Amino acid sequence: MVSITFFSIAGWLTCRQVLNIMVIFGFMLNYALRVNFTIAIVVMVKAVKNLTAGTDDEALALLGNGTSLATTTEQSVIPEDAKFEWDAYQQNLMLGSFFWGYVLTELPGGRLAEVIGGRRVFGYSMLCASLLTLLLPLAAYTDYIAVVILRAVLGFFLGASWPAIHPLTAVWIPPMDRSKFIANMMASSLGAAVTMPICGFLLDKVGWQSVFYVTGGLALVWSIIWFLVVFETPAEHPRISAEERNEIESAIGASVKAKKPTYVPWKSIFTSPPVWAIVLTHGASVFGFFTVVNQLPTYMKYILNFNIKENGLLSSLPYLGKYVMAVMSSHLADHLRKQGTLSTTAARKIFTAFAVMTPGFLMIVQVYMGESRAWAVSIFTLALFLNGAVTAGYLGNGLDIAPNFSGTIFGMANTLSSFGGFVSAYMVGVLTNENQSYGQWQIVFWILAIVYIVGSSAYLLMGTGELQAWNNPPEKGDHRETEEGVPLNQQPAIASK
Repeated sequence: MVSITFFSIAGWLTCRQVLNIMVIFGFMLNYALRVNFTIAIVVMVKAVKNLTAGTDDEALALLGNGTSLATTTEQSVIPEDAKFEWDAYQQNLMLGSFFWGYVLTELPGGRLAEVIGGRRVFGYSMLCASLLTLLLPLAAYTDYIAVVILRAVLGFFLGASWPAIHPLTAVWIPPMDRSKFIANMMASSLGAAVTMPICGFLLDKVGWQSVFYVTGGLALVWSIIWFLVVFETPAEHPRISAEERNEIESAIGASVKAKKPTYVPWKSIFTSPPVWAIVLTHGASVFGFFTVVNQLPTYMKYILNFNIKENGLLSSLPYLGKYVMAVMSSHLADHLRKQGTLSTTAARKIFTAFAVMTPGFLMIVQVYMGESRAWAVSIFTLALFLNGAVTAGYLGNGLDIAPNFSGTIFGMANTLSSFGGFVSAYMVGVLTNENQSYGQWQIVFWILAIVYIVGSSAYLLMGTGELQAWNNPPEKGDHRETEEGVPLNQQPAIASK
């Protein structure tokens, strides 16, 4: 009865529209499950001590390296004697343990999604993560080590979710619409803008346990709906119209093999300049994003004597701006490609330069203008806003060059970028330890500028939107070469393998 109801509701929309909606809410909740603890810990402990470099990057951003969310939690309903006596070391361990599991499953998760399907990997990752979130209050009352273990396992499951979307995109979304679909991943930024005020309200009015029950409960409901309305391929969907199915399959037939390759051409991938263009640019972009978002509260506090986290709206604006830019730029890129105004290669390079190189030049401006509060906030916010255009640039480029291995490629890129939060926090800690001066922060801005510009330059030099020859490798023992760019229905000898 429940499934019939869901399908009748979904009947108002095309299957791709349903998929888009589910992915948007999926990434919003994905972010919520990731950062709910970093928000709640502010009021879970009896005294919030300064966190050291190397902790969870969102914790540094939300707590501002020790500045609490006082405006939302000073009058908390939680009595002091009900809070935990966790010291700074224990807090750091619990916050950072998320990434122990997170970095382990980026690459395996992408490959697993290519083999068994992105719907299963993304759906089960979120399902397991939601159940773990519901158990976090019990873990907290048990022992802080239980929280450490739970957060590590949570990271293990959520790490596999991001690269899983690319293989799902490869079989569901026509090539000329993929920028728009990949923009749905930036709903995580929208999730940040929504999660912070909601969690602040729950902490203030209900109690810290409610943060985990609400976010975990919503994610659990989402997971159930996901498996009811989303399917691995158009051919497996019981509700899809013949027209929509034919449109999708004819559009993607030239790039996605009828039968999944049984092995990964690792040598070709690891020696491919276009792949390294994606990996290096993604690493540079995420490193810059983590540094800007995570260290902004510290910079504002010590250099400009202003706590940006006291203004909830101002805290959310960069996240909202990044999502808006992601949507706008992706629609524009796909429109220009459809019209033939820009080739896929030109579109990817132009939008990557706009999203990653421009923030680099803004950091140079910050070197000279950053002592002004108005200039500093404006430059940081603009840099994050422009960075949203990565969805029209390199972020979905793995689907252009090798849709059969897009999960593996994104897994490689995200594995590298996952260390960005640690490296940026360590870098700022070393440069500003016991020397919170504008001169030291100018060094930080110069490093950011170089990383942004060098990373985007790597993509401009090596990036491409052309399908790579190793996307459809011959099966082991088969020495015939697949002719790339020719629809599979015109390759009967290969397609029948």
